[in-house]
Amino acid sequence: MTVLRVILLITFSALMIWLWSPMFNASEIDKKSDDEPLAKPDYVATALEQTTYSENGLLNYHVTADKMELYQDLGFSHFAKPIFTLYNGEQNWQISALEATLYENNTLILEGDVLAKNLTPDAMISTINADNVRVEIKQKLMKSEHPVIITGPSLKITGKGLHADLQKQLIELINHTKTIYYDQ
Repeated sequence: MTVLRVILLITFSALMIWLWSPMFNASEIDKKSDDEPLAKPDYVATALEQTTYSENGLLNYHVTADKMELYQDLGFSHFAKPIFTLYNGEQNWQISALEATLYENNTLILEGDVLAKNLTPDAMISTINADNVRVEIKQKLMKSEHPVIITGPSLKITGKGLHADLQKQLIELINHTKTIYYDQ
C-alpha cells in the first residue's frame, strides 16, 4: 500500500505542477504584451504635407508634420511635430505643437508647446501659447482649459482657459490672471 501512496503522491504532484505552471510563467507573457502597441497604424507618412479644401472649394487647412500615422478603424490620425494652418479668409492662423490628433469629426487636439500664430498683419493679438488646445476645424473654434499666454505688439495677457471664435475674431480668456500693456 505504501507503493500505491507514493505513486498517487507523485501523480498528484505532477498534475499540480502542470496545472500551476502557467501561473508561474504569466510574468513573461505579460512582459511581451506590454511591448506590443495597442493598435498598428494603417498608414504611416513621413515629412507629410497635405492641403484640405472645404465643400465650397475654399482652402480649409494645410498641415505639415514630421510623421503622421492613420488609424482608420479607430477614426483618427496622429501627428508628430505638426504645423496646421487654418484658413478663414483674411484671418488665418498657424498652430504648431509637439504632437496632435485629428479625429474624423474634424476635431484637432494639439498637445505640448502649442503655439498659435495670427497670420493677419498688424493684428492686436499675434500669438497664443498653451500646453493643450482643442480646435474645431469646421466651426473655426479654438478651446483650452489649461494656462494660456496671449501676446500682441503692445500687450501680454495670462490666464487659464480659452475660447476663441476665429471666424468672428473673438478671443475670450476664461480665468484672467494678469494683463501687461506696453508703451508704444
